[in-house]
Amino acid sequence: MNRIIAKEQLSADVYKMEIEAPYIAESRKAGQFIILQIDNDFGERIPLTIADASLERKTITIIFQAVGKTTIHLSKLNVGDKITNLLGPLGTPTKISNVGTVVCVGGGIGVAPMHPIAQAYKAAGNRVISIIGARNKDLLIMEKEIKKCSDEVIICTDDGSYGRKDLVTAPLKELCEQGIPSEVVAIGPPIMMKFVSETTRPFNVHTMVSLNTIMVDGTGMCGGCRVTVGNETKFVCVDGPEFDGHKVDFDNMMLRQKSYKNQEDHATHKCRIGLNEGEK
Repeated sequence: MNRIIAKEQLSADVYKMEIEAPYIAESRKAGQFIILQIDNDFGERIPLTIADASLERKTITIIFQAVGKTTIHLSKLNVGDKITNLLGPLGTPTKISNVGTVVCVGGGIGVAPMHPIAQAYKAAGNRVISIIGARNKDLLIMEKEIKKCSDEVIICTDDGSYGRKDLVTAPLKELCEQGIPSEVVAIGPPIMMKFVSETTRPFNVHTMVSLNTIMVDGTGMCGGCRVTVGNETKFVCVDGPEFDGHKVDFDNMMLRQKSYKNQEDHATHKCRIGLNEGEK
């Protein structure tokens, strides 16, 4: 159970894994996530969004960036290896309906969790316009997959190496000025989601964001993932991960995300040293 059956490196530190998980594959819905643990005794539990699933192969697909201790170790696993613990599907599924034209905005690794949501909106009969962005062409992921479930795709890179040399908010503002979006979905770095929400606010376009906060148990018990939404405390793991972007206190959320930065940096440094020594 939970055996890795496929692995692909998408960019410098971004990996795609297909994992056997029949029950999760059967019951998952767009917007939901899993929590995995590599080491049964001392391993960290981390949340990752389900980027895709196959009922035929009884698998789920995750896409992650190797930036911390656990994701670095996860990136070193290969086909045939097993994930010790895999819990899901967790979180509240995306509320999908036919609203007209939906603009899906994905930044960096956020394109992966955006993919199943774009698929679901398209399947519900919506016109889907996807805006995907990255710092440069090499860091852009899932372009082909996004094109399959979109009526139009706009690509932005910070350095202009591919697509438009723009932030994702630039084409989004143009679409809003034309009165095109009925709804906007944004997934990516917190600062990106904040500015997407501020871009749509003057146009009164409903904007949904998917938050990825510090999370431990994923069932609402630890409180580590709490955020302020509309002056109320919410738990991302059970109330989310999706919320009205116009109501999220992004500044507070980004401050909380730095709570364990020193410990995270220390653990990552030790991890990289250990891996380098093991390769000698």
